[in-house]
Amino acid sequence: MPLSTDDSVNKTADHLVKAMRGAFNTPETHRPAHAKGHLLRGTFTPSSEASKMSSAPHFKNESTKILARFSSSTGLKDIPDTDANANPRGFAVRFLLSEDEHKHTDIVAHSTKFSPMRTGEGFLALLSALGNGTAGEFLGANPSAKAFVEDPKPSPESFATEIYYGVNAFKLVSGDGNGTFVRYRLLPALGLHTLSEPDLKSKGPNYLFEELPERLGKGPVEFKLTAQVAKEGDVTDDATVHWPEDREIVELGTIKLATFETTEQNEKEQKRIIFDPIPRVEGVEPSDDPLLDMRAAVYLISGKGRRAAKSDAGDLDHADVA
Repeated sequence: MPLSTDDSVNKTADHLVKAMRGAFNTPETHRPAHAKGHLLRGTFTPSSEASKMSSAPHFKNESTKILARFSSSTGLKDIPDTDANANPRGFAVRFLLSEDEHKHTDIVAHSTKFSPMRTGEGFLALLSALGNGTAGEFLGANPSAKAFVEDPKPSPESFATEIYYGVNAFKLVSGDGNGTFVRYRLLPALGLHTLSEPDLKSKGPNYLFEELPERLGKGPVEFKLTAQVAKEGDVTDDATVHWPEDREIVELGTIKLATFETTEQNEKEQKRIIFDPIPRVEGVEPSDDPLLDMRAAVYLISGKGRRAAKSDAGDLDHADVA
């Protein structure tokens, strides 16, 4: 996973990492966004349709091992699960394409269809407005940011009962070279279930991360990986522009999560793993969305800092209470 070949992207990404860390006083040992999270392991089984649309190995092989991460928003590593700012929740899935796990491709999604800004520079301006007290003025001048903020984000009953959206478009390329632009959606087998405000008030600060291992103890948690298919003329290079809801949804396969990582393994892996928004695999190509290059640079810069940072012996990961 290399840095961008565009130095201006890397410079902006570095500013973004510093701005997010500053906003939440996030230590180098944790992610500056979605700091609170936990890793799981499982498998992905593709549908018959997946191999027709893409020549990617995880869409052709009988099954593929996966490493996944559920997370809560902000750079606050101990944010209560009941805090409204913990939404949207995140769901990242790594398809492990080699036994040593060095070859892989990822999907990064969150529990809203909205992206606040089209570019990294725009997001940096949003962070600046939030910090200097001009957020209202900024939202008034930027409809995409206003839509993101105003989109209802109720807290889920479980990470397993939330819908997750990939806001960026990708091109699935078949073996004969046919390309199809899609946006991923991860749909829970249990259906969408959120909490009312009274029910949320009755929950503990780590209810999502405590509930998940209990649920897995009774059996795997499943999601359908689906793709919303673009039609000719649909915008594919702007994450703030939605496609009409009548666009075809194709099922690409089943994600089955079976194991909640132990606290020790979770702490070790979370410091090391750097999810990659860019596919970097045969059969799946990035669109021209500028956020992809920017997000990849942000993740890499953040991840390198996280790997180099020394953990505080008293700095417990939330998983210690889960």
